[in-house]
Amino acid sequence: MSTFSAVDVIRTKRDGGVLSDEQIDWVVDAYTRGEVADEQMSALAMAIFLRGMTSAETARWTRAMIDSGERLTWPAGRPTVDKHSTGGVGDKITLPLAPLVAACGAAVPQLSGRGLGHTGGTLDKLESIPGWRASLSSAEIRAQLESVGAVVCAPTEGLAPADRKLYALRDVTGTVECVPLIASSIMSKKIAEGAGALVLDVKVGSGAFMPTLETARELAAALVSIGDEHGVRMTALLTDMSAPLGRAVGNAVEVAESVEVLQGGGPADVVELTVALASEMLSLAGISADPASVLASGEAYETWCALIAAQGGDPSAPLPQPTHVEQAVHAPRSGVVTRVDARSVGVAAWRLGAGRARKEDPVQAAAGVLCLAKPGESVEEGQPLFELRTDTPDAVAGALAALEGAVDVADSAPARTSLILETIHGRR
Repeated sequence: MSTFSAVDVIRTKRDGGVLSDEQIDWVVDAYTRGEVADEQMSALAMAIFLRGMTSAETARWTRAMIDSGERLTWPAGRPTVDKHSTGGVGDKITLPLAPLVAACGAAVPQLSGRGLGHTGGTLDKLESIPGWRASLSSAEIRAQLESVGAVVCAPTEGLAPADRKLYALRDVTGTVECVPLIASSIMSKKIAEGAGALVLDVKVGSGAFMPTLETARELAAALVSIGDEHGVRMTALLTDMSAPLGRAVGNAVEVAESVEVLQGGGPADVVELTVALASEMLSLAGISADPASVLASGEAYETWCALIAAQGGDPSAPLPQPTHVEQAVHAPRSGVVTRVDARSVGVAAWRLGAGRARKEDPVQAAAGVLCLAKPGESVEEGQPLFELRTDTPDAVAGALAALEGAVDVADSAPARTSLILETIHGRR
């Protein structure tokens, strides 16, 4: 017979109290086992949303979610390091980053997710490659880390099952936007994943989950604090997500752009952020290497090909192409683009079929948006600003509605702002 009750735990937090370690351990375990009902956990999640958690509570909540499942271990030899992004528009960085860091000598166990709403998912992008598979067993992940140095795949079923159950509940109860619950959700999976070091890419701006620097800084600090408590070497970069990253937003189109980067080309902002995150990851891993030169050498592209092939994909196969392509939204005047709103472009790509409204929805591999002009680039009056790609032409009207007012054009270029806004270091 348990000495705890869900109602008492809910009341403690509802009234502004601090949950004890024992209360947290019990309620997370009991919810995972089905002893605590969804409606009770919903009430507790709302109480946490309204009352918050101390850093000690958040760290303990994270530990309890980790302990609900397995912890992965990796082969000795290469130091393990991972990256997590809070999600953005055109955020394809994992695709060039994982093989680049592996080519520099680290092991990168990148367990990734799928897109929801206007932000894309790494697994959806990679699944546009013919034959590539996202689901691997722990043994397959371990073997690929030894042979290739990097793996990008879905989390195993045994990884933080409490988080998987709670995340679905938060999604339908209006409790997603809660820093302690976001931070513990992210870090429970990343710590259970077993990497020795973690670099966070916390997005800030219209296309990000955290639209302001203040809220992004709060989340980054919470994530780093949890990592510190669990002995994971941490760095968080706060990066700009007011405009899409690169030109491609979608699935296959983002794969194609990532391959350009791995072959020594690609958009400057994608290259800049890839190299910056790689530098931080290698620093935490204790590896002295110049990721920019490794990227330019083609070694990272070779690792990419090996990674894709190891997961059943054909890196040389043609990527899916849409049945309908349309250039749209014309420059209202000649001048310089000063703004391309990231959220508007993300919603347009989502409506074209690149994203999903619910986790079970399918996505179109070939759907998406190409940004034909980025901030700082000159345009002529009447020039098309976007290319819309879809297999469902009826979706174009909704995409055009999303893009209304998404671009500003002025006489002169805006002052160039840094892609990396702040850096927060853990205790190391």
